[in-house]
Amino acid sequence: MRPVTMEEIEGLRGLNSVKVKEAHEEGKKVVGMYCMFSPSEIAIAAGAIPVTLCGTAQAPIEDAEKELPRNLCPLIKSSYGFAITDKCPYFFFSDVLLAETTCDGKKKMYELMGKIKPMHIMNLPQTSEGEDSLESWHKEMVKFKAYLEETFGVEITEEKLRDAIKLMNRERDAMKRLHKLNAHKPAPLSGMDMMLAQWLKGFNVDKEYGISLIEKLIEELEERIEKGIFAFDESAPRILLTGCPIGSGSEKVLRALEEAGASVVALENCTGYKPLDVMVDEDPDKDPLLALAEKYLKTPCSCMTPNNGRFDLIKRLAEEYDVDGVVDLTWVACHTYAIESFSLKNFVQDELGLPFIQIETDYSDSDTGQVKTRVEAFLETIEKKSATV
Repeated sequence: MRPVTMEEIEGLRGLNSVKVKEAHEEGKKVVGMYCMFSPSEIAIAAGAIPVTLCGTAQAPIEDAEKELPRNLCPLIKSSYGFAITDKCPYFFFSDVLLAETTCDGKKKMYELMGKIKPMHIMNLPQTSEGEDSLESWHKEMVKFKAYLEETFGVEITEEKLRDAIKLMNRERDAMKRLHKLNAHKPAPLSGMDMMLAQWLKGFNVDKEYGISLIEKLIEELEERIEKGIFAFDESAPRILLTGCPIGSGSEKVLRALEEAGASVVALENCTGYKPLDVMVDEDPDKDPLLALAEKYLKTPCSCMTPNNGRFDLIKRLAEEYDVDGVVDLTWVACHTYAIESFSLKNFVQDELGLPFIQIETDYSDSDTGQVKTRVEAFLETIEKKSATV
């Protein structure tokens, strides 16, 4: 039986759509963001509402393909499709957009999107290693702060930045504690519900309310653990899902895994645990913008080279969550994740000794049967391995 609190969390879909409209009508500023590299803290310190923008549904892709190439990542096409069709309330009510130079596809798409709404682009270093990268990323934080101050006619003080950092750290801490509950064997929450809870947090107009709901869900799950109520049977294969971000509308691989009887206990991707792993340093003697630069630069995304942090994180999660296999999800035309999958496969199989599968797909339902077949075959290999141990 599904946790009762999940119904309230799912209700955030409609609630947040209404809240962002009300906030706009009240004259509050809204900053739309796409990526986990985007520092929400600076927007909050400017008195604005940071919101994640839509980009996980198939529906607007056909419209996007009138201007974008078909052989492009579905996340990019979906994001642009939502923008040009006005079907995303968060995009519609955003006063400015924050973009980032992660992959080439997004960079070029942002050139078109920037003609629709005012946009500030943060130039992300291509490596997280070395003082030069940190210095460069720190400067980008300073530039974004100055952009919002000028655009919104506000002053972003150190005190406001520190308060925003504390708020976002509280949100990360709550989401992190929620995710870690699934390290319990068996897991108390399905991967589908974990994904939904973590994905919806980006749309929360009221951060405090969002945090309180997650705290409520944690309490309910802790009670369920004590009562022996779990999402799956203890014999269900425990899966770590890594790779490209997913959300409502792009969860078909996650859904296929759990419908086939697996328990997806860890979501390493950037709509899952990845952005929660490192907190922002709250040291009162440290420049808060430098603290933000340090935190966000540590994000182990495949756009970074090298990206050893992702391998380290997967190893930690695999051990802590006692997983039986790793599934690497790659969106079609996502070159950074597709190339990195080869090295990840060798790492998972050779160093972690775990079964591994890469699934490359898009948002459509055209290959649902094939995905189902591959998932079921993968789970059979896990069962056979377990039987021989």
